[in-house]
Amino acid sequence: MSERMLVWALAGMPEVTAGADLSGMILDAIQTSGDALIDGDILIVTSKIVSKAEGRSMRAEDREDAITAETVRVVASRPRADGGVTRIVQNRLGIVGAAAGVDASNTEEGTVLLLPLDPDASARVLADSIRSATGARVGVIISDTLGRPWREGQTDVAIGAAGVHVFDDLHGRVDSAGRPLVVTQPCVADELAAAGDLVKGKLSGCPVAVMRRMGRLVGELSLPGARNIVREPEKDMFRLGVDEAHAQGYEEGYAAALAAARGEDHQ
Repeated sequence: MSERMLVWALAGMPEVTAGADLSGMILDAIQTSGDALIDGDILIVTSKIVSKAEGRSMRAEDREDAITAETVRVVASRPRADGGVTRIVQNRLGIVGAAAGVDASNTEEGTVLLLPLDPDASARVLADSIRSATGARVGVIISDTLGRPWREGQTDVAIGAAGVHVFDDLHGRVDSAGRPLVVTQPCVADELAAAGDLVKGKLSGCPVAVMRRMGRLVGELSLPGARNIVREPEKDMFRLGVDEAHAQGYEEGYAAALAAARGEDHQ
């Protein structure tokens, strides 16, 4: 029998401010809706409200300065027609994306929002609090919007997770034709985040979604979080943009040739 899931946006969430009891606000909204959380439910929570509750806003008249401060490594940059520069960077969480996750939308004038300091820890706090209050074994995904290499548009992905398997490891199983699956490892946390965004949307004012009938993915709070989704540097085949890789190769080649020439002159 094929699986069916339910996902809906949680209405009635008030504006979140610094220091807000986010789990309490979510529970109040669920109670107001007339529904109740049950074992196996998964909450998809937009990172923006987590950042607001944790006070992750900063004064920044120039968003570019905030992006620079949050950047660990520049992957690629390109000038825009409006005179600005689009930067694809790695931020402090290891996530590669545009603008280091710095968000200037739906914030007070002259301020920007930064991503949570530790989204996995934030997800664990939410999941633990909601489990304790309801008795329901729920999972929590904290989502943010990212672009994808080689594809236009954006989609939501998981940047924090607690009580949810982030991967569905199919290694060693067989397909319908009896062939073994060797490297198949769906990132179900990202799939859950994207499904949640379909009902939350960007303009609805509903920053939380509830997903039901995916209880097979819910587990202990000690499960590995979304940080494990970030590919390790030694496995990253695309650490630089084309222009940046060419420039780095040229610089290294020039330096090597110069050193060799100096060695020949010395001889």
